[in-house]
Amino acid sequence: SYRLFSRVFEKFGMQFSYVDTSNVDAIRAAIRPNTKVLFLETPTNPMMTLTDLAACSELAHSKGVLVVVDNTFCSPYLQRPIEMGADVVVHSTTKFLNGHSDSIGGVVISNSDELAERIGFLQNAVGAILSPWDSWLVLRGVKTLAVRMKQHEANGMAMASYLRNHKKVRKVYYPGLPDHPQHALAKRQMSGFGAMISFELGSKERAAAFLNRVRLCSLGESLGGVETLISHPETMTHASVPIEERKRLGITPGLVRISVGIEDIEDLIADLEGAFEAI
Repeated sequence: SYRLFSRVFEKFGMQFSYVDTSNVDAIRAAIRPNTKVLFLETPTNPMMTLTDLAACSELAHSKGVLVVVDNTFCSPYLQRPIEMGADVVVHSTTKFLNGHSDSIGGVVISNSDELAERIGFLQNAVGAILSPWDSWLVLRGVKTLAVRMKQHEANGMAMASYLRNHKKVRKVYYPGLPDHPQHALAKRQMSGFGAMISFELGSKERAAAFLNRVRLCSLGESLGGVETLISHPETMTHASVPIEERKRLGITPGLVRISVGIEDIEDLIADLEGAFEAI
């Protein structure tokens, strides 16, 4: 999203203000007379910070601002932003909706007929739409979304608990853990805590050694597939984000992100145990 905003949309004259959306007062202070859209992602990638969707939607609407929520990390199974006031929801269908890492696409959802008509016109005029084959693959994946998400979340909770208690892990970022600063908000606006976890290993060298030793987990930037994917945000997903911005967000050289799949949890933990032996 940051790359799209800063390197593409700004060239068309669009202006963006980047704020900590977990702080409603910060959002209020950032809204200007020409603000049109409040774009939210919750939980955030990769720090797993939550945004109060109901509170932010109420604030935005009081200022005449549309609310767009990227709900990719949760899928509709775990979180439904429109029911909390959002005007538009976007998903990368590549991730949990498809669930099998074999299709690339996205979806835009709105409960407004007017917005839907405008979006449909852009699809027709610009042509940025899924192919029939990709659409079929996503529809196939959605059929098993519920059963997949149940296993994703069960494994995610078990993995987060394991990491929290590991002596070589300095910090775990997962909203399902009781010590997550926004655990209460997660319980209120999500029906589950998902499969995305980030954890701190202390240095780039330790993170690299760890990532080079995993065998069952696959190294990759994507997420949401039935297979477990592990990545290094600083050099992979967020490499295009300026260093100072990464520091502000807490994306350190020692941070590792994992998208927990649906494999047997004991096999996954055994794989991580072997990787921890390298650091």
